[in-house]
Amino acid sequence: MQDLAEPSQEWSEVPRLIRSGKPLSEPWESLFGPLRSKPTGRPMAVGQIGQSLDGRIATLSGHSRYINGPEGIAHLHRLRALVDAVVVGAGTVRADDPQLTVREVSGPNPVRVVIDPNGTLPATSRVFIRDGVHRILITRQQACATVRDGIEIVALPDTAGRIAPSAILDALCERGLCRILVEGGAQTVSSFLSAGCLDRLHVMVAPMILGSGKAGLDLPPVADMTGALRVPMHTHALGREVLFDCDLTTLKSGATASR
Repeated sequence: MQDLAEPSQEWSEVPRLIRSGKPLSEPWESLFGPLRSKPTGRPMAVGQIGQSLDGRIATLSGHSRYINGPEGIAHLHRLRALVDAVVVGAGTVRADDPQLTVREVSGPNPVRVVIDPNGTLPATSRVFIRDGVHRILITRQQACATVRDGIEIVALPDTAGRIAPSAILDALCERGLCRILVEGGAQTVSSFLSAGCLDRLHVMVAPMILGSGKAGLDLPPVADMTGALRVPMHTHALGREVLFDCDLTTLKSGATASR
């Protein structure tokens, strides 16, 4: 496991260098170097979840503030500063009312993208605040989205009320958004992972045990251990928390992951 030493390069330089394709100093290169890649014709998507040692992202009542400590929160905000857009589902907006800004670090705020198939979220949600950042609402073609106020409405086909993650990424790519952070909640991250639409998955594990609560990932069941996803991974110590950086490119390309 790599422990993050005092960085030799100021963080404020990293967002610009990532976008220009230039290498970074450590520890930033180990943490964020893979995000430099810019695939042609499709976005790069990274999922992020923060969880307890026993894989919980919230209590049974839905309380989740804060599982991760300052280091984990700073890492999430740095991820936001490096991507073009951050994606969350309607459930996360209702439960947490997130701002999806980079207020804990320096860097540009990403485009805010909300998946709301039924178009029922209130315009008072903080993700929709008019603050100069572009906002996109992904909804079903059959739904009637009521949120406006300069928000771009993108209506996509659905199957049984669900919009395919690949269709969402295609729509964002068409708008020039090439680096995408899929931040939450568990159902949204799981759907992108199940569909093979994530290049990387960052799992930030906090030193606590909840014993029960909502799981960080909810994937289709496997019959036995041979069906488990085994992917290349690096770990990094961020203070008292541990980051698992999982490389999912073999899964996304259709290759068979090592088991």
